[in-house]
Amino acid sequence: MEWDKLLRKYTNEQSRFLVVDGTLVHYRDEGRGYPLLLLHGAFSSLHTFDGWVDELSSKFRVLRLDLPGFGLTGPNIENDYTMPTHKRFVRTFLERMEVEECFVAGSSLGGWVAWELALKYPEQFKKLILIGAAGFLDENSIPLPFKMARTPFLNQVVKYVIRKNIFEQFLYQVYYDEEKVTRELVDRYYDLFSREGNPEAFLKLVNARVRDNTMHLKEIKAPTLIMWGAHDKWLPVENATRFHQVIPNSELIIYEDLGHIPMEECPFETARDARKFLLNHKHPAG
Repeated sequence: MEWDKLLRKYTNEQSRFLVVDGTLVHYRDEGRGYPLLLLHGAFSSLHTFDGWVDELSSKFRVLRLDLPGFGLTGPNIENDYTMPTHKRFVRTFLERMEVEECFVAGSSLGGWVAWELALKYPEQFKKLILIGAAGFLDENSIPLPFKMARTPFLNQVVKYVIRKNIFEQFLYQVYYDEEKVTRELVDRYYDLFSREGNPEAFLKLVNARVRDNTMHLKEIKAPTLIMWGAHDKWLPVENATRFHQVIPNSELIIYEDLGHIPMEECPFETARDARKFLLNHKHPAG
């Protein structure tokens, strides 16, 4: 889809653009209150949190962005999608938005970025929500599309292999209730993945150097809520227990009838639980 059509279709009156580290970032800044940063997962975009913003913007200043390599933001100028680059990018974005501290919630890859940020910068990221978060590096914790993109030869043609019907199958995997996988949803995921430069960025992401920091999860100081769908086919629900057992001040909610992206599949219930967690703990000063 041409760039101007993507803009017309996937921006609204809340959409803004900002140059961060040489990359033009699509973001939205909605609501008022203590800042809450939302980070989406791979193949996704800031739209995955639409339902949460509807529920949470009355209590929080909700910031969300299309991470580099995804959505309307597209590839970064460094062509680098390692975790240090993700962390630096997010912190620079927050600096440009004049946000000195915040809560952070992340889904899948965004959850991995979120806990790495909370681990390294506890003074900035005061509370943490992990939604089907990535970060464990064993074979069972690597989603199928990532395995495809790491396969010799296939990784060279993945952008040609992943067509709209394949995206539809991916969505049937990450949603538990297949009736919620609408044509509009499939179009959005496919259109934004297909944005110029994004398929190549995805290949760079999944083949980037990775450092296993999970042994440091026990050092996270932020109160943490772990949310997981019992029918997550991309990241096993056992990983929720792994996070819960290791992160000291953590709570765990397993959703019996949800899949890999519970905040998108069931936004009202999950946003309600997130709001309760964020408001029932002692609010940070500032």
